[in-house]
Amino acid sequence: MHKVKEFLEKELKLKDGDVLVIGNSYGPDSMALMDILLKLKKKINISIVVAHVNHNVREESAKEKQDLESFCRDKDVIFESMVIEQYGDDNFENEARNIRYNFFEDLVRKYNANYLLTAHHGDDLIETVIMRIVRGSTLKGYSGFSKIVDMGNYKIVRPLIYVTKDEIIEYDEKNNIPYAIDKSNFKDTHTRNRYRHTLLPFLKSEDPKVHEKFLKYSTTLLEYDEYINKEISRTISKVYKDRTIDLPKYLELDPLIQKKLIYCILEDIYKDDLMIINDNHVKLLKMLIKSKKANSYVYLPHNIKAVKAYDKITISDRIKEPVNYEIELSDYVELPNGHSITKILESDKNDNNICRISNDDIVYPLYVRTRKYGDKMQLKKINGSRRIKDIFIDAKVPLLERDTWPIVVDSCDKIIWIPGIKKSKFTKQKNETYDIILRYD
Repeated sequence: MHKVKEFLEKELKLKDGDVLVIGNSYGPDSMALMDILLKLKKKINISIVVAHVNHNVREESAKEKQDLESFCRDKDVIFESMVIEQYGDDNFENEARNIRYNFFEDLVRKYNANYLLTAHHGDDLIETVIMRIVRGSTLKGYSGFSKIVDMGNYKIVRPLIYVTKDEIIEYDEKNNIPYAIDKSNFKDTHTRNRYRHTLLPFLKSEDPKVHEKFLKYSTTLLEYDEYINKEISRTISKVYKDRTIDLPKYLELDPLIQKKLIYCILEDIYKDDLMIINDNHVKLLKMLIKSKKANSYVYLPHNIKAVKAYDKITISDRIKEPVNYEIELSDYVELPNGHSITKILESDKNDNNICRISNDDIVYPLYVRTRKYGDKMQLKKINGSRRIKDIFIDAKVPLLERDTWPIVVDSCDKIIWIPGIKKSKFTKQKNETYDIILRYD
């Protein structure tokens, strides 16, 4: 464990006054880290806050919480805990992780901590790297996890990355450190456990120090990722902004930068939760980019939808059902799409944002509504009518906006005007006779 202590003192450079929050399950890993910190506290005046989460899935959990709380009381260490009372329908491991880290971050803010320490070790790194290689991931994802993650106002630190599980157990036994064993770790129902019980013994039989090779592999990937990110940072704002990809500019990029940009977009959306992303999701975005269809979309994990509308792709983290509405049009109406229609007295303009209507051609009152299946509008200088769907296509209205775009009709449901896009045969020119003027803003 010498490398762990050396890292904390010489690389992390802990100093007097630093506040550390440590995620502690009362397992052998976190208790070993706890012991190291307590010994370091005798040399450096650091403050330690223990953060314990009861996942509420094992009978032993309550006893483990009591034992850890008693241990902290004896050592004069701050103890904070929470119980996960209920889980949703999401993946258990991902959901538990998110709840855990939200709790940890709350404590970081509460105690104004400099560091959040977790007990991830060298074996954990091997498992994570292999799992992501098998699933497919980003360059950053293939690295497993970082030794230090800068979160801005604090850092997430994993000091045990240098050592194996066996070394941790040996340290605990040698120093008479109490801990509890989570028996669920022996069950192969969890994916990680299958990797742990099958692949790790083989790799260690080939090389007992294999965890050091994986750490070097992880560090190398992160270094390359950091270099490419510097190149991407010069480009990304020109191509990707407000979760929207400008396709013409994207297609001008070098293929390697194009590929990395997709990974950066996924990392921007999913942050540190990259386990749920695999090669299939990258392929979906590539297929959407290359699609010949003017309007198309794909679904991504966590209720996220990527929509292609002509020369742009927009990524939304909330998939909403289309909002249907029908509003009586008086002097002024605010629309669900953020625009408005106002009755005005005069205007010099004659574009599609202005609509002049004669009382002889319509039946009052007027309404603003969303489109209906089979909607058609009679146009000037054209015999017959045109489908609203085709008008939207000609105007290149994005697919996401079509179901909420306003359509002005009279009481007989006769379409008078598609604000901002097209006027019907029932609208008047400035030099014709009309009774009202409507403006779309």
